[in-house]
Amino acid sequence: MATWRRDSRLTGSQRLLCAGLAGALSLSLTAPLELAAVLAQVGAMRGHARGPWAIGLQVWRAEGPRALWKGNGVACLRLFPCSAVQLAAYRKFVILFTDDLGHISQWSSVMAGSLAGMVSTIATYPTDLIKTRLIVQNMLEPSYKGILHAFSTIYQQEGFLALYRGVSLTVLGALPFSAGSLLVYMNLEKIWNGPRDRFSLLQNFANVCLAAAVTQTLSFPFDTVKRKMQAHSPYLPHCGGVDVHFSGAVDCFRQIIKTQGMLGLWNGLTANLLKIVPYFGVMFSTFEFCKRICLYQNGYIVSPLSYKLTPGVDQSLQPQELRELKKFFKTGTLKSKKPTL
Repeated sequence: MATWRRDSRLTGSQRLLCAGLAGALSLSLTAPLELAAVLAQVGAMRGHARGPWAIGLQVWRAEGPRALWKGNGVACLRLFPCSAVQLAAYRKFVILFTDDLGHISQWSSVMAGSLAGMVSTIATYPTDLIKTRLIVQNMLEPSYKGILHAFSTIYQQEGFLALYRGVSLTVLGALPFSAGSLLVYMNLEKIWNGPRDRFSLLQNFANVCLAAAVTQTLSFPFDTVKRKMQAHSPYLPHCGGVDVHFSGAVDCFRQIIKTQGMLGLWNGLTANLLKIVPYFGVMFSTFEFCKRICLYQNGYIVSPLSYKLTPGVDQSLQPQELRELKKFFKTGTLKSKKPTL
């Protein structure tokens, strides 16, 4: 749901760069809310603070303001490989689900996006585990001095498989995530009482936020158990601050429900939902601004501050074709393409 229509006027590297910069900025601005959500899920702040504001204030007083951005560096670094893997996987799944006539159903399209997201998450899972470890540690007495030190320390102390602890919850969480995506997607026309192809920019933004709220709420219990498994380590003070003792994923579910009730599986959901609107708002606006800069650089618009089209430029041409056309008018020679099978 949280994707943009592909603009053929941008190169693949430009699209990846725009998405990466937009994601990094949105992650950085909402990092304190992400920290509050993770700490609530793990249970590290139990008995000290309740709610996103109280957790953030407690961390600020105990470790300083910079601690509110713990783990944000690795979260931003994983954006580019995660986006590249997700895009490649999505294209493969779309080809797999497309019928002989070149059509793909709504359900297949949603499944392709969900499966691509799952593949990219699994491929970059160690960085997500390291982000959790950096968040739960105390910056004044750190167990890990940085991303590389965390990776090498976990590998040496706990083994390679420890970097994938809780990865099965990512696979299981994809099921309610896909169901939520399809539920929202199939009811958009009923919600807005109009055809999907006539939705305004504001309506599409609301659709993305609604889909994110529904899917994250449905899959949040799996994410909570995953965070506890990621943070738990006998080599960390207080075993990483995890508030329950468990022997595996199923036992973790059982212990949470036994000690905290069913709602304990949704600890941290408030902070997670609060970051949806600013996260996607910053992401959309940053992506559009970066896109205008690239379109201006490619020669399609007259200024990066607006979408005013450059007079006399065919907007259907791809960047490489437009560059060759400009070269033709300057030198009188046009580079011919070799025929392909």
